[in-house]
Amino acid sequence: MKTKLIKDDWEMLIKFLPKNWEERASELGALVRKRKIKSAKALLRVLLIHLAEGKSLRTTAAYAHEANICDINDSALLHRLKVSSRWLQWMCYKLLNDLHKDIPYNKTNKIEQKFRVRLVDGSVVCEPGSTGTDWRIHYSFDLNTFRCDSFKITSPKTGENLNLYQIQEGDLIVGDRGYCRRKGITYVKKNGGDVLIRFHSTNLPLCTRRGSRFSVLDKLNTLDKNGFGDWDVWFKDSDDNSFIKGRLCAIRKSEHAIKLAQKKILSKASSRGRKIKAETLEYAKYIIIFTTVSRHNLKVEEVLMIYRNRWQVELVFKRLKSIIGIGHLPKINEESCIAWLHGKMLVALLVERLHLEAIFFSPWGYPIF
Repeated sequence: MKTKLIKDDWEMLIKFLPKNWEERASELGALVRKRKIKSAKALLRVLLIHLAEGKSLRTTAAYAHEANICDINDSALLHRLKVSSRWLQWMCYKLLNDLHKDIPYNKTNKIEQKFRVRLVDGSVVCEPGSTGTDWRIHYSFDLNTFRCDSFKITSPKTGENLNLYQIQEGDLIVGDRGYCRRKGITYVKKNGGDVLIRFHSTNLPLCTRRGSRFSVLDKLNTLDKNGFGDWDVWFKDSDDNSFIKGRLCAIRKSEHAIKLAQKKILSKASSRGRKIKAETLEYAKYIIIFTTVSRHNLKVEEVLMIYRNRWQVELVFKRLKSIIGIGHLPKINEESCIAWLHGKMLVALLVERLHLEAIFFSPWGYPIF
């Protein structure tokens, strides 16, 4: 009975895979030789035992033998994983496209009607050992649908950058200080999107409409404990020196929050042997957001409310690392690392697809059509 249930679950799972996924296994080099593993179904199943269940290669090989999936050793299985990288990546991107086509989504509030709110962030994944290499996952989370809408895997040398994401008209990109750079903001604007990001005073020098320096701290010092700041600002495009308009929205933190923020800054500086500028401690008293959205579309209260939701993407990374197990790489070379990471993302996207099916209530747990 248990074997039948496992078989039934597997048949249900493969229904959610993109069309022609079996044919693409051969085309993309994952199933060129069929000596040990004779079909794409068998290959994907044995890879998912390793990727989804977290079993070692040796244990996976033993499990596959006992379950009559295939007869393969751990070294050969590692090779199969490496050559499956392009195939796994292709399935990830196709699943992303299919996922957003299938999501039942109704625009229920004003913000959703005007924007597609996308929370972006990056997280480092480490290889084992003192000489291990780090990798970075750049992730975009659609706040309107609560689903991943894009991801990219790079070396850690590729920092957080808005240029890594495809932008469409109506996108509102929400990010932390790492994304507060002129080139990235300009890239989003030129492609029809808008930004709503945490302000970084060094990376984004602001000016007035006439080109004179905009004194951020002078404006912040005028805020009372319960007041909002909302000022028009400009910055120069680094490519053609044209002026791009935005808004600086701010609110003063509570006294308790100020003490915690300043204590954290001082502790970090002390551990690294650095001196802290007085203005850095002043900036820590406020939440400061730069946005290119006009007041007609978003009030200052709405700007700050949207930024509060940025923590949803932090929770996504926590789930990826704690539940999917993407936090620590068990591999030690580039080919196996890339394949393993794409495999883990495939697992995460399949979980999202299965979760989407839970929206459709039925006694058997999934739609029959």
